[in-house]
Amino acid sequence: MNKFFVLILLSLTLIYSCKTNSVTMEPIVAETNKPFVSETKDTAVISPPFLLGIEVLQQIDFAPLQGKRVGLVTNPTGVNRQLKSTLDILHESKNVNLVALFGPEHGVRGNFSAGDEVISQTDEKTGLPVFSLYGKDKKPNKEAMDLVDVMIYDIQDIGVRSYTYISTMGLVMEAAADYNKEVIILDRPNPLGGEKVEGPLVHEGFFSFVSQFKIPYVYGLTCGELARLLNFEGLLANGKKCQLQIIPMQGYSREMDFEATGLHWVPTSPHIPNSQTAYYYAATGIIGELDPSMIGIGYTLPFQTLVTENIDANQLSNAMNALNREGVIFRPTYYKPYYKEMQGKELQGVQIHITDYKKVNLTEIQFLFLQEAHKIEPKFNPFKGKEERYRMFDMGCGTDSIRLSMMKDYNFEKLRTIWNGECQNFKELSKKYYLY
Repeated sequence: MNKFFVLILLSLTLIYSCKTNSVTMEPIVAETNKPFVSETKDTAVISPPFLLGIEVLQQIDFAPLQGKRVGLVTNPTGVNRQLKSTLDILHESKNVNLVALFGPEHGVRGNFSAGDEVISQTDEKTGLPVFSLYGKDKKPNKEAMDLVDVMIYDIQDIGVRSYTYISTMGLVMEAAADYNKEVIILDRPNPLGGEKVEGPLVHEGFFSFVSQFKIPYVYGLTCGELARLLNFEGLLANGKKCQLQIIPMQGYSREMDFEATGLHWVPTSPHIPNSQTAYYYAATGIIGELDPSMIGIGYTLPFQTLVTENIDANQLSNAMNALNREGVIFRPTYYKPYYKEMQGKELQGVQIHITDYKKVNLTEIQFLFLQEAHKIEPKFNPFKGKEERYRMFDMGCGTDSIRLSMMKDYNFEKLRTIWNGECQNFKELSKKYYLY
């Protein structure tokens, strides 16, 4: 099999192009569980059984990029299995004309703290211009888009709606639609897997950069699959559609967790130091908007604790364990945060231990904590004096109905249908966009 034939075959079978007006058309994609075979003059070389999108792109000599001016949206998580950055891979390739970089939250090189404005600048290593997508502009502007023919997106996400990278991805797609540019998504694993869907869709009035699109809180898709859904379900602004191609992973399946891929984890943000933290982010991230110290931010267990100053740790752990939630155990814990608002204060509560990530309902944990803590101590009210944080809490939920109901009687059981009532329909909708 010669190299030209390999390129043609992969062009037909690997890359999904949305240059079509049909919303329901199914893409032709690679058979992702079979190893890609490339050939040299002497012998065939079989690649490892798992390949990232960037590695598949390398295998086909960057064919979709040749002859085009390329813009890259990435950060330190955009690496291959040897931890070499996609930025450097593209910049060093003779087949790629990389002309511009685009920095999401934390920046292209990861040198901006959480929430800090990312500034437009010049990348010191490559000399390329870096346009900020986390500052005054969160969507690429005309000046930037005029420089490129195609935008590449390669960022590791954590499978949760409130994480801003997927918002950036969607806004890049909108800008591409505005200026008639292509978008290519280099796919990566969803650390929460491809089977877990939790939380309501975003309701009108609660869209924001942490709830940019009408999807559940835990959406059960890779970024490539999500991009397809956003594009073809009319979820981009004004129902726009871009020219979209996905470079899928090879050897990935929906039930895989991150460790099953054999990849090294690069922190997606400072408080997500390993892939397991992604589960805990889904379990506590929303109520962390009220008080980050309550969920282990400021201590060594980000997103893994639920603590207060006054409620007895043993009582709380007993109450939480008595709920008999599948896939999780709660252990009494005590600590003093090293930083943040509660620095140096004695806190106690529970550490969350996920024992079966496939069975556990992650997002319910934080609301069950509010319910049980209030039963133990009726004066417990984490919403008191936090009015300025209500909006962030509600945007995380995608609605204010959760907060309003919890503040009324702290009974999450009444809210369970509201919280998870739209999940099955979304899961059914998603299936036609599955790549794996």
